[in-house]
Amino acid sequence: YLSKQPTTMSESMEVDTPAASTSAPPPEPVQPAAAEDDEEEDCSDLVDLLDSISDATPAAKIPILTSILNEPQNRYGSTAAALKERAVYALARAYCEDSRHDEVVTLLTGETCAPFFANITKAKTAKVVRAVLDSVCALAPEELDMQAQICQNIIAWCRAEKRSFLRQRVEAKMASVLFQQDKYGEALTLVDRLLVELKKLDDKQLLVEVHLVESKIHHGLRGMAKSKAALTASRTSANAIYVAPSLQSQIDMMSGVLHCEEGDYDTAHSYFLEAFEQLDQLDDREKAVPCLKYMMLCKILDGLNKALGISAATGVAGIRPDHKNEADISGMITGKRGVKYAGRNVDAMSSIAAAASKRSLKEYEAVLTEYSHELQDDLLIKHHLSTLQEQLLESNLIRIIEPYSCVEIEHVASLIDMPLPVVEKKLSQMILDGKFHGILDQGKGQLIVYEEADQDQAMEKGLKVIENMDKVVTSLFGRSQALRSMMV
Repeated sequence: YLSKQPTTMSESMEVDTPAASTSAPPPEPVQPAAAEDDEEEDCSDLVDLLDSISDATPAAKIPILTSILNEPQNRYGSTAAALKERAVYALARAYCEDSRHDEVVTLLTGETCAPFFANITKAKTAKVVRAVLDSVCALAPEELDMQAQICQNIIAWCRAEKRSFLRQRVEAKMASVLFQQDKYGEALTLVDRLLVELKKLDDKQLLVEVHLVESKIHHGLRGMAKSKAALTASRTSANAIYVAPSLQSQIDMMSGVLHCEEGDYDTAHSYFLEAFEQLDQLDDREKAVPCLKYMMLCKILDGLNKALGISAATGVAGIRPDHKNEADISGMITGKRGVKYAGRNVDAMSSIAAAASKRSLKEYEAVLTEYSHELQDDLLIKHHLSTLQEQLLESNLIRIIEPYSCVEIEHVASLIDMPLPVVEKKLSQMILDGKFHGILDQGKGQLIVYEEADQDQAMEKGLKVIENMDKVVTSLFGRSQALRSMMV
């Protein structure tokens, strides 16, 4: 057996060698195949069509780009696919520039791009769909209904094609669009369902983005605890992966927003500054300007709160302007960044800072009216400016009524230059909140102010004595019950 085995192996080798040689493809047919590919990749006509639209109007570009995607030869080689991919992007831009938003909605899921998507890989399809969606959202940021409709169409198409990863990515974008539309309930329902799927897949990158959207939604619903928990989850997922600077700046900005809501303006300013520097390096003006506004808002609120705190502690009315606060604001807008980002947004915050430093309600309301779009459209700025207005009104009312023990409400309203019902309502609210001691005599239309008397220490100590005596009597009663039970 041992003597036959080498012969058997050699025989098998001799048998296998011709089989291997016959199974290997001959090298000669490769060259004609490459030549055929080169003939198929002759896309000079498509290149000429793409070059011809450089100076054309958006309306003129659309039929040319559509003809490239639906060309009769059906070329989908590497060169043709790259040219058609460029045509898809250019067609989406042309539709947006020509304000044909209905055509944008059906671009990706309609018949125009269907042959192209059917002949390229799924990864390439996902890349094109995401790029077109981001491009459309950037070109038409105000058309939220169009963006939502595009997302819905893509999600339905992904379900039909069973493309789960692309669907999850588009659903995350859909939640962000719903948040911008103030449809917090629908957005939260979508986010909750999406998070269940993502946690099973452990997709860290998408988890960071979805948790960030969830934090923004809860902040819009004024649920600060849940918003903070969602932001913590986003940061936890971000620590395990590389996060792009643009996404990291959004996380820092949301951290600053939550600290600002808690009244920690110094910490909030540091987060906004970090996000602003990242966006400034990326030259993203659209997102950097809100960061600069938030930084100025933190400086204004911090300076005014310190001034109002000093006034409440000393009992001094007529708070003097905080010149240090004004210098900080002016330093933020007169440097290099102020010149780069100058505009109505920065002017609006500068005017608010000037009105707050003067403690002038009339000037403050004039600024709110003049810059209503810049100041009222942002959720954080709108909320804090309304709080700032209430603080200014209270400080002005305290300054006016301090010299009086009895004053007519109409006289107070004339001094502060505001309607009588508004002043009367605010005074009653301040009395209930304990801002000062007094009563409103509505029959005579007068405000009677009481001096702040020291608390009666005798009453407080007497109540403590009674409380301690109650504890002693209760203890003795318990012991007597125990002794009685032992005697029985």
